Amino acid sequence: MSIYRTLVNNPPKIVVAAGMREVIFTLISCMCDNKYTLSFKKDSKGGDFRASLKGGTMLHCFSNIQANYEQDEMEWAADAEDWKVVVDMINTGTAQVQSVRQR
Repeated sequence: MSIYRTLVNNPPKIVVAAGMREVIFTLISCMCDNKYTLSFKKDSKGGDFRASLKGGTMLHCFSNIQANYEQDEMEWAADAEDWKVVVDMINTGTAQVQSVRQR
């Protein structure tokens, strides 16, 4: 069974502590279990989160994960530190959250 299918059937518990300045989700794509990272990092003033998607060493277009939500909607949920909602938004697309790193 693919990693993606395993994550769909048994999603991991994702916990993000309050007050983080950067949260990086590891995503597994439905296409050949490709791996991406979706990072939410606070802007230079330490205020709002900005999202960026990387696969390997390349930046990718946010629409690659084909989530049912826009990037700004996920950023607003991140600003509210509602990480469960962010994970649920990500998981509506063609990638599933596998793990999280934070600092």
